[in-house]
Amino acid sequence: MKRTFIATVLAALTLIPSGTMNAKNDKEAIKEIANRVTDWQIANFTGKTYTGKNRVILDWANGALFRGMVEWSDKTGYQPAEDFVMNIGKKTNWQMARRLYHADDICVGQAFLLLYEKYKDESMFIHAKERADSVIALRSYVDVNIKVKDGQQRWCWCDALFMAPPVYAMLTDITGDKKYVDFMKEEFVAATNRLFNEEYGLYFRDANYFNKKEENGHPVLWGRGNGWCYAGLTFLLETLPQSDPMYDYFKGIYLRMTEAVLKTQDENGSWHTSLFAPEKYPTAENSASGFMTYGLAWGVNHGILEGKVYRKAAEKGWKALCSYVREDGKLEYVQPVAGSPYKIKQDMTEVYGVGAFLLAATEMLDF
Repeated sequence: MKRTFIATVLAALTLIPSGTMNAKNDKEAIKEIANRVTDWQIANFTGKTYTGKNRVILDWANGALFRGMVEWSDKTGYQPAEDFVMNIGKKTNWQMARRLYHADDICVGQAFLLLYEKYKDESMFIHAKERADSVIALRSYVDVNIKVKDGQQRWCWCDALFMAPPVYAMLTDITGDKKYVDFMKEEFVAATNRLFNEEYGLYFRDANYFNKKEENGHPVLWGRGNGWCYAGLTFLLETLPQSDPMYDYFKGIYLRMTEAVLKTQDENGSWHTSLFAPEKYPTAENSASGFMTYGLAWGVNHGILEGKVYRKAAEKGWKALCSYVREDGKLEYVQPVAGSPYKIKQDMTEVYGVGAFLLAATEMLDF
């Protein structure tokens, strides 16, 4: 597999035994590569998907990117990352995307609310609140099933558990009004009851995959889809107080998923587009890998995942991610917009892959 010289050197640095390289140098290497990825993405932010289709600037994919940018800036003070999101927020008046009920269309609220918490500018907050207020006031009770008419008014696909729940949890944290987190809990439980596979400890993407099997007999369990869920759970665990009656519910799912995340990491440190069929999809998939690495590192840093196995898995995941960054900062092998596994090529990239990479980098700084 072709790798650039600098990316290979940076990846190799993570293999140096503890004690032979000081912590300052480790952190500087992380900052260098993450800043390089950030700069590449800002310079190449075109408003189109990898496949050339036009993208709504406030869509879910950019929502994941924006959160990664804000988290990275908050952690390191790297101003271009925050400026990038601030400029978009000002340009769009901090609005949400168009669809009232669709979980994807409130995702940008995550980054905007993080900026509100920092700057206390009401314009960063009000539209996310208004969107959530409307959804709750006009609540949909359609079946949690993507196959039914208006099914996407509910969180009936696993990606939704990254997109919307953190916004509702943050709104309660900011306002003190429990209606947002109460709504989130009810909808999250409904989605999990429908989509979570207890045997494998992972989420089906949606009802279309309940009975689908890979050629090896395993169910189709999409890599990035479960990455969305795994990362989304950490956002909730970070926002909810540990005294919350449902904190242990979310923590339990996170721990159950962690078992599957460890089991599906390959020997090089990556995850694949179909988690239990790496032989069918042999290349790394770096949006899934970014979210999985982030989720593991977050758990270690927050004392939820104790033991060398988790730390080693996160370090291995980070090393693998870095090895797929080109010298110019482009992150490769990222599956384009999809709802299921498919084979990907080296030059493929997407904004949410960069968002996941920056989230992982943010946590790896604390290792």
